[in-house]
Amino acid sequence: MSIDWSPLTAEMAIWQREARVLPIWWRDDDAIKDSPALAKLTGLAETLGLPVHLAVIPKFAHPSLIGVCNGPWAVPMVHGWAHDNHAAQGQKKAEFGRPRAGASDEMAQGLGTLKQMFAADLLPLFVPPWNRIHAGYIAALPDLGFAGLSTFTPRAARLAAPDLVQINTHIDPIFWKGGGGLAPPEAQIAALVQNLQDRRFGRADATEPLGLLTHHLVHDQEIWAFTEACLGTLLEAGAKPCNLHDLKGNLP
Repeated sequence: MSIDWSPLTAEMAIWQREARVLPIWWRDDDAIKDSPALAKLTGLAETLGLPVHLAVIPKFAHPSLIGVCNGPWAVPMVHGWAHDNHAAQGQKKAEFGRPRAGASDEMAQGLGTLKQMFAADLLPLFVPPWNRIHAGYIAALPDLGFAGLSTFTPRAARLAAPDLVQINTHIDPIFWKGGGGLAPPEAQIAALVQNLQDRRFGRADATEPLGLLTHHLVHDQEIWAFTEACLGTLLEAGAKPCNLHDLKGNLP
């Protein structure tokens, strides 16, 4: 597949001429255990020199992930509790999208489970399944021990709640609405360029690291190729790799 990356490289050239800094980070959801797909993911992270932040489902986390996250290329985070859908009938899927009994206990249990597994390697950042979370739960996250929150689309403000930094993702190569596979590359590149232009012109928070969201367990070859090319293009054009774990005391 031939993809025209020139709109992105042209925009990044403007960033370089204006001496702008674009930190980028990589989040991958639904990690449960080590697998060939996960090995491919972390191998690509090493090749690119960009750590991948693994959103691990606590209830099903397998000890094989400890070794994966013991090196510099995989950073574990908390992905809900069991990735169960508790949305009302007819509503979009969400595990923590509406008030329900025991939800705060599940979030705390998720953090505790992964702290026991990963110790200091864990980044205390909450990633709600399906990127949806009720405002009441957001306010409770700092008291539960979380330092950050990550969903999708540009953040409205650096702090989602007092003492809780929001660092979202902005690019998702999977065509979820089309049943899977790679979303149209031209549309993705256009949306990415729009995001960068919004940052340049003050319509979006230019200090938020630009985030790529992937799901290694459902990638086909086209998604893998697009992911590598997209990240590679950004890095070659001057984007700066961001390891949030290294910054957890001072998240951007």
